[in-house]
Amino acid sequence: MKIARFEMPDGRIQHGLLEGANTLRIISGDIFGSWHPAEETVPLGAVRLLAPVSPPNILAIGLNYRAHARESGAALPERPVLFLKATTALCHPGDPIVLPAVAPNEVDYECELAIVIGKRAKRVSEEEALDYVLGYTCANDVSARDCQLRLDSQWARGKSFDTFAPLGPWVETDLNPDAAPIRSRLNGVVMQESNTSDMIFSCRKLISYLSQGITLLPGTVIMTGTPSGVGFARKPPVFFRPGDVIEIEIDGIGTLRNPIVAEGQNA
Repeated sequence: MKIARFEMPDGRIQHGLLEGANTLRIISGDIFGSWHPAEETVPLGAVRLLAPVSPPNILAIGLNYRAHARESGAALPERPVLFLKATTALCHPGDPIVLPAVAPNEVDYECELAIVIGKRAKRVSEEEALDYVLGYTCANDVSARDCQLRLDSQWARGKSFDTFAPLGPWVETDLNPDAAPIRSRLNGVVMQESNTSDMIFSCRKLISYLSQGITLLPGTVIMTGTPSGVGFARKPPVFFRPGDVIEIEIDGIGTLRNPIVAEGQNA
């Protein structure tokens, strides 16, 4: 089941179920509470897709793929490496990722599986962790590498510029998060190609670990880390330039596509 969030032609924000390839059935009620499919449908092409949730928190995990840790020259972590992305970094499907004027030159892509929490989770066990999940979506942990790795003493700014957290195109509720093929394409060229089975810490582990000290509210997004093939680790490095298009694809979910623009430039 695919749950989308979208803006209707009259400006209303709705959730809906994707039926077939081109139809959305409006959801009546709260996707984090009680809801049911309504009679009303709308063509997918008649609405503007939004990030599938407006998260109260975006929790992100670094160095969670074995091959990515190796390409970064880092030892495998003993516990999840947590950082936060600002919720103001949220970016909708199809909307431009903006290269910030203060740091435009080393902005990088990171394809990720994102967990969407469906109900309040506090101190949950690994065994019950997935019971708290609404579903999964595609994410791009966009990163200004110069800020992240050289200019700042921590990752927050480099990971949190406006538009640096694209999510979408919808939430898939029926997915095995431990065996999902995942890839990124830059201008149609595959840059990352992996499977979530290469993750060091599973989705169950991440939810349980984080919930021991952080209350995971409904709508919380957990970005689970990126596989190898990121731009800064390539020789020579590959970074975004205006006019590029980045796609994040996860089998069973779909494709998240965003163009790249310079700050002040129209898409």
